[in-house]
Amino acid sequence: MKIRIKGNSIRIRLSRTEIADFGAQGYLEELTEFGNAAFAYALKSNVSGNELFADFANGKITVYVPVAMQKEWVETDVVGYEHNMPIADGQHLFLLIEKDFKCIDNTMEDQSDNYEHPTNVC
Repeated sequence: MKIRIKGNSIRIRLSRTEIADFGAQGYLEELTEFGNAAFAYALKSNVSGNELFADFANGKITVYVPVAMQKEWVETDVVGYEHNMPIADGQHLFLLIEKDFKCIDNTMEDQSDNYEHPTNVC
């Protein structure tokens, strides 16, 4: 599972195995250790609600995914979901979860578990 954060935007990408695990367990977490602290991010299935939403507590970002979205995401070719979550002062936090595609340019990253790129353009 990969995360990209920029300003009020959070993008999470999952490999084939991670999508399957999330479908089966309803929870997926990644942890980055810093020695004296850790940063975590997670996806969690949410039985109430019909939009993505997120929170940040105890050093962990959790993005909540409605069960209907979780099921559709795992069982179909839907690439991902997005939502502009309202936050304080009329601002929004943009949330995007998506399947991770193989890049077609040269990369040193292991992409063996990623989805085939639908356009063959990276």
